[in-house]
Formats: sequence, structure tokens, C-alpha cells
Amino acid sequence: MIQLADAAKHFGGRTLFQHADLLIPDRARVGLVGKNGSGKTTLLRILAGAEPLDGGKVVQSKDLTVGYLPQEGLHFAGRTLLEECRSVFAGLMAVEKEMLEIEGQLEHTDDLSQFERYADLQHQFQVGGGPSLEARIGTILAGLAFSAEDQQRPCEDFSGGWQMRIALAKLLLMEPQVLLLDEPTNHLDLETRNWLEDYLARYPHACLLVSHDRYFLDAVVDRIVDVAQGKVTVYTGNYTSFLRQKEERLAQIRAAYNNQKERREQLEIFINRFRYTATKAAQVQSRIKELERMPAIEVPPNEETIHFSFPQPKPSGRRVLELRKVSKSYGPKHIFENLDLVLERGDRIGLIGQNGAGKSTLLRLLAGVEPFDGGERVVGHQATIDFFAQDQYKVLNPERRILDDLTEVSPALMVPQLRTLLGSFLFHGDDVYKRIGVLSGGERNRYALARMLLQPSNCLLLDEPTNHLDLQAKEVLLEALQKYSGTVIFVSHDRAFIDGLATRIVHVTPREAGGGVEVYPGNYEEYRYHLEQAERAATRPAAEAGADAGAAPALSRLPDGTQKKKRVNPQREQALKNQISALEASIAEVEAAIRDSEAALGAQDTFRDGASAQAAMARYQQQLERRAELMAEWEKKQLAVSN
Repeated sequence: MIQLADAAKHFGGRTLFQHADLLIPDRARVGLVGKNGSGKTTLLRILAGAEPLDGGKVVQSKDLTVGYLPQEGLHFAGRTLLEECRSVFAGLMAVEKEMLEIEGQLEHTDDLSQFERYADLQHQFQVGGGPSLEARIGTILAGLAFSAEDQQRPCEDFSGGWQMRIALAKLLLMEPQVLLLDEPTNHLDLETRNWLEDYLARYPHACLLVSHDRYFLDAVVDRIVDVAQGKVTVYTGNYTSFLRQKEERLAQIRAAYNNQKERREQLEIFINRFRYTATKAAQVQSRIKELERMPAIEVPPNEETIHFSFPQPKPSGRRVLELRKVSKSYGPKHIFENLDLVLERGDRIGLIGQNGAGKSTLLRLLAGVEPFDGGERVVGHQATIDFFAQDQYKVLNPERRILDDLTEVSPALMVPQLRTLLGSFLFHGDDVYKRIGVLSGGERNRYALARMLLQPSNCLLLDEPTNHLDLQAKEVLLEALQKYSGTVIFVSHDRAFIDGLATRIVHVTPREAGGGVEVYPGNYEEYRYHLEQAERAATRPAAEAGADAGAAPALSRLPDGTQKKKRVNPQREQALKNQISALEASIAEVEAAIRDSEAALGAQDTFRDGASAQAAMARYQQQLERRAELMAEWEKKQLAVSN
């Protein structure tokens, strides 16, 4: 358990938050949201112990372990990937090393202490999970899309995005009791994000994360911490639930404010009318006291809602762009061979696939900026193509100021309209007068995207357009593209963005996995459904054969793809189900007690008395341990039923 009590933090003369109270209980999955610059990363750094508070304190359980993944500044070198991951278990590695040293001596000694020492080390190695260590490391690395060959590569060979994955792998292997993740989905492809979602859902401790991926937040978190207007507010549920609750809360505050304002006006009218009337003196004083006791209700300012529609392009012919029998290689590495792909007017195509499969290469081939080895590229009638690359900012003039450059691109639009567009892409106030050359890489990419949207062609090729955008900016971009009448083909790792825009999915497979592309109708959710149906169809004949065999036992599939027999004893199964029901009731009681303890620990009065705080913490820890015992027993019974 970790807690902020009456916390305050100021930055550059601005208050990020003050009088903030926040409790992160064990096993919580918390999403941290707020506008860029609101203090999300600062709050993570404070909880990680990397930055001090200006007021209040951080309270945490004794011996609590905290792991922190920053957005950037990560670099590993001097060891192979496997060695870097094994370094997490330095103590266990030392035990293994001593075991190996003693093993070499046991054949040549009769020293009983050596045998006893070896037995003690072996026990430590077993209890610490040594025998399964390599498998555990392999599972984490495979989930983060590292290949078996990658494990022997030096860490310095990996690029920035893969360096972040190394850091994430080490954190997941450490299993800290509080896991703090700042944009963990940056640089992850869709399949890796899906794996991380599942992993965090099973993570045995608390997790607090910042993400601009709405789907990821909806899938992972069970509460939201909103950092806004100098306050830290907690909401239960996922991100979609948070949006609804926040709007309801604002409506309640506004209603209370209006009611209070009306009552205040009534009181003031009465006071002013009868202030000097002796017979009304007592009533006037009563109303004056009521006014003085009336708490001030602060109505949060309306958050700026930005909508943007760019000019619609002239229509193209029915067939916009086509690749015919195209082949592409980089030296000995073959990316595509005999590739066929057709884009038709109005298509909204989402390109998906593993990192390195060739998605960006395919976009560059379609854009005509990448030469190919064979085949042809055919541009349709009246088709005009605009390509947004991940490094699009490189084509901009670094000496121009943002607003001047945008005015030159679209002189017909008024400055307020241009500033509205820039605001939607996170350029506020005096930011619009900055020279392009002083912007960071992410800022320049955001500006390049806004610039392109002012005068779009009728076919847009977008490579990671949602990078460096917060949730609001993504919504602006998605809404604009949904209203766009041209053709779009795009790469994105944001599932909510893909589901909101794509009408077709093109899955790009790497050459070693067969190469080429597979086309699926619908958005990403429908693509996943097609895959699930295909898997079911592939296993259906075996299941039907088992049913036809009559007395043959049921078959279930193991993780490695093999099958095992499943025999069910009805009496034993019913007994287990009764035990499971009893355990579930006990778990519900303990969880209710835990919620009461969390509420008590969240109260400021608890920590004013050291003895009371210690007793509350001890009681809370006992409840957590009891829940863990009951959950372990419940899982054991569930496994027995399934077996």
C-alpha cells in the first residue's frame, strides 16, 4: 500500500496539485489521466521516490518495493539481453554460482559441511524459483516480441523503443509491489499491447500507469486518477466509466452551485430589506449566520472541446492506388514478393502486424517514395496522394514560425481558426510563435500532421499519426478523418483509433512467417473475431470426432497444443463446487473488510496518531494476506474442477 497525504507540488510558478490525498491499495489497477503538463509524470516520479513533494507526505508500507518505468532516458549496454534480464535475480544467480562451485568439489571431499552447504543452497535456489527462471525470462521476452536469437544480442544493439522493452521486461521480472508505468505502450505493436493487457490483468500487485491509449485503459484499469485544475480526483471503473462519472459529477456541482446561488440571493434580499427593521432583527441575524456558514462551491471551468473538419478534397476515380506483383528486399532480407494490393475510393484501411513486418515499407511503396525490385505501382484517375511519415518533420523549414508557416499553407483561413487547429494538437498560447527548428521531435511531428490536414489530398497515407498525441488530440484527429471523404490507409497501434476509423484491416506478415498481406473486412475487433472463428473451425473436426466416439473421454487442449484426457466424477465435482461457493463468500467478506480498511487509511485523522496508524496498517496487511490465502485455495479448487 502506498499513499499521498495532503500532498502539494508546484512547478515553474504553477500549482500542479495541492491538498491531494491518494491511496493505492494492493492489486489495484490505476489509470492516471489528465492533459499534457497537468502533472501525471511528476506524480509518478513522486511515488517512485525520484522527486520530492513541496507539501504533505508519501506514506508506504514497510519494505514496500516500487518499480518505475519512465518514458525516456533508458539505455542498457555491456551485457546480452539474457544477461541483463538475469541481473534482476542477482541474489539467485550468486546462489547458483556457489552451487556450481561446490558441485565441482563434492566428488573430491568428505567434508560434511560442504554437503550441508550445498543442500542449503539447493533449497534456496528451489524456493527462489531458480529451476523455472529461464522459462520465466523466456516467457516475458517472447511476450514483448523479442526472438530467441535476440536473447544473445548485446543490449546496445537495440534501438530506443526496444530499450524501453528491455526496461519493461526487467520490471515485470522483478514483480515490485507497486508498478509505476509511464506510457508503457509507446513503441509496442498491437499484439504486444494485447499481451501486456493480459499480463497486467494477472499481475499480483498494484499497478499505476499513464497511457493515451483509451482501449488499453478500458481493458486494464479498475479506477482512474484524474489530475486536473490542481486537484487529484479518484473515480472507480475504467476510462469510459470515468468519462461518464466525471460528467455526472460536474452536473451535480453545477446544480449545487446554482441552488446555492439562488439561496444566497434570497438571503441577501431578505437581509437588505429588513436590516433596519427591529421586529426582524433576529431573523436577519439568523440569515447572516447562514450566509457565513455557507461553504463556497467551486465550479470547475468548462474544459475546451475542440472539433476540426478540414476541407474536403476533389473525388478520385473508383480505383485510387494499386500495387501489382511488387517485390521488395533490403539486401539479403526479403520483405515482399509478388505483392498485390488495391485501394478503392473511400477505403479506410488499417495496417497491422508485428514491428518489423513491413508496415512502414508498404506505406512508402504506396506513396512512391520507396523503390521496389519488381512489379508496378499504378495511380488511379485524378488520385492525389499525401504521405505522412514518422519523420515527416524533416521536410519542414526550421526557420519559420509555426503560425506564419501555417498561414502560408492556408491563407484563406483566419488566425483564430488556425489557432484552434493548433490548440487541438497541443500548441497553446505563445507556442504558435515558436520556430519549427526549436520544437522537439514529437512536437514537430504533431505540427506536420496538423499542417497536412489543412489541405488534404484525396488519398492519405499515414504512418503512426497518433504518436505524441494525447487522448483529446486523438479524438480530434479521429473525428476529422471520419468526416473526410477521401481514401485513408494508416498504421496505428491504438486500438480505439483503429476501431473508430478502419473499414478494412490489412495484416502484414513478416517474410519469415510467409510474407505478404491478408485482407479482412471491418475494424480490428471484427478482425479478431475472424481469427477466433478460424481457430474454432480448425479444432471443430476433432471435437466432433470425439463426440461421435460415444464413450470416449472428453479432450482438452494443453498450452503446448497437445491434448489431455478429462474424466469427470459428478459427486467430486459437486463437492468442489460447494467448497468454491463457500470460499467465494469468505472472499467477499474479506474484500468488504479490506474496503473498510482502505477507507479508514484514506482518512487524514488515521495518520495523526502513530499507534492508530500502525494498528490500521497491521490490520489491513492481515486482511490482504487472508485474501491471498483464500484466493490461492479458490484457484486450487477451480483447477481441480477443470481437471
